Parts: sequence; structure tokens; C-alpha cells
Amino acid sequence: MNPTGHGGFQKGRSGNPGGRPKEVGAVRDLARAFTPQAIATLVTIMDQDNAPASARVAAAEALLNRGWGRPTQPIAGDEDAGPVEIVVRWAAAGD
Repeated sequence: MNPTGHGGFQKGRSGNPGGRPKEVGAVRDLARAFTPQAIATLVTIMDQDNAPASARVAAAEALLNRGWGRPTQPIAGDEDAGPVEIVVRWAAAGD
């Protein structure tokens, strides 16, 4: 039996007292500096008619996830969760 309780940590004590390593933050900041180029690349792939459909879908999905977040999924037994409704009128208006 673990005397410290659930998970092995003493109550009121952090499992990571030193916090996130500084290197992780530096890498994150460097990667974020390339966001405009990464988005432009995804748009280019999505718009290429000769690109494989799987690449175009993956690029579109990546753009949507970054702009709107990943869709939520209802949990079984959650009566309040209805079907996800997607409004696409703005897309149709551009055609």
C-alpha cells in the first residue's frame, strides 16, 4: 500500500517541483516563430488540385484544428450532448 495516497505524491506537494524545463519553452518559442510559414504551407497543400486527397484533407484539418480547436466528442451516457452542428453558410457564400 502506498502511504502517500493516490498517485504516489504527498498531498500538497508538486510532482514536478522544478517546473517545466527551460529548454522546452525555448523550443516551443522557436517553433511558434515559424507559425506563419507553417500555415502558408498548409494552405498551399490544401489548395493544390494535384496533391493527394489525403494530404489536402490533412492540411485542411490541421488548419481548422489550429483556428477553432479540435471538435469535442460527447461521452456515452451524456444526455445533454447532441449532434455537432457545423455552420457552413460563410463557405457557401464565397462560391
